[in-house]
Amino acid sequence: MAGNSQRRNRRTSNKKGATVGSGGQRRRGLEGKGPTPPAEDRKKHKKNRIATAKARQAATRRPAPRRGGAKGTSEMVVGRNPVFEALRDGVPATTLYVQQYIDNDERVRDALQLAGERGNINLMEAPRAELDRMTNGLNHQGLVLQVPPYEYAHPQDLLEAAYDNHDTPLIVALDGVTDPRNLGAIVRSTSAFGGHGVVVPERRAAGMTAGAWKSSAGTAARTPVSRVTNLTRALEDYKKAGVTIVGLAADGEHTVEQLEALAGPVVIVIGSEGKGLGRLVGETCDYRVRISMPGGAESLNAGVAAGIVLYEAARRRKG
Repeated sequence: MAGNSQRRNRRTSNKKGATVGSGGQRRRGLEGKGPTPPAEDRKKHKKNRIATAKARQAATRRPAPRRGGAKGTSEMVVGRNPVFEALRDGVPATTLYVQQYIDNDERVRDALQLAGERGNINLMEAPRAELDRMTNGLNHQGLVLQVPPYEYAHPQDLLEAAYDNHDTPLIVALDGVTDPRNLGAIVRSTSAFGGHGVVVPERRAAGMTAGAWKSSAGTAARTPVSRVTNLTRALEDYKKAGVTIVGLAADGEHTVEQLEALAGPVVIVIGSEGKGLGRLVGETCDYRVRISMPGGAESLNAGVAAGIVLYEAARRRKG
């Protein structure tokens, strides 16, 4: 009986209209809420969470550093004297591999001491067979130094560095210079005469190897080198930025000491010792200059030639 009474009460209590305590919810529900907002604007919707996360990342993301051309490759310096000289001359290195049971002569001790003084070079002991495999059978004499890939700059970064320092840009570009020692010497001269960097092509040209680092006498640590896939295009971009392109050529129309443009923003282009400037690169230059040589020599080493022109540019800027 009690059960029948409860069912009867439920049936009779379903009255029309708002019930006590409802706050008029049914009446408001009839008024409508307008169009449904997009999913991205609804707080608990998945698309809203994704959009919020993307916006937060965009607000905090730093621009990626620009790089001109491909990153360099790691390199192995092998042999007791080469390893010692690389460490002495400040060539960047990540690991020094030492052969197990190696004869501990003066060169080995000096190399280990230099690596230890740097504090950021790993020392690894390895059997001779492993070092033979790593060096493809070269005569490593029990010492192998691993050099990390060089971090090349973007060519526009060289301009920006000059302007940020309130300097007039002075940049050197190399066309067909294949000897790493010449590249290192040019980096050294660029640093000595207040230049802002060196640009090299990615193909058929020397890169920043251990040999180039050694020839730079440590200046490669503060003078950036940019690597570009197309040197002509990089020079054209410099021209659009208001920089004068000066090519060094044996048959140039002007002499270095006559060219007043060296006092302004300039890129000095040095060609190979044998072939000189390539055709397209030569046509891109605003001026082609020659170095007066009373002694009658036909050409100069690329590193020597670069030093002469850089000296003249630095002299004009001081005046």
